[in-house]
Amino acid sequence: MVTPLEVGVLLLALAALVGAYRVVRAVKPFVVNAVVGLLTLLVVQAVFGVSVAITPLTLLVVAVAGFPGAILVVLLSVFGVAFVPGLLALVAP
Repeated sequence: MVTPLEVGVLLLALAALVGAYRVVRAVKPFVVNAVVGLLTLLVVQAVFGVSVAITPLTLLVVAVAGFPGAILVVLLSVFGVAFVPGLLALVAP
């Protein structure tokens, strides 16, 4: 005989499974964008010798915007506007 406790635990487990599925489905595009963007940054650094500072902000821009974000980060680094390695060392007191 199935008790109400067992039914409640089953429903709770199903709700947790559905919630986890929705979270993974929502996060998956950001992970794919981040991987593609980072690979783009690494290829640009290896082929063209452009040095880009990999910071949490860089990862955020690349994860949200993907390939176009990586190109933007590279262009900003080339022109010395942002994402330049060692820029923080020059600014810090």
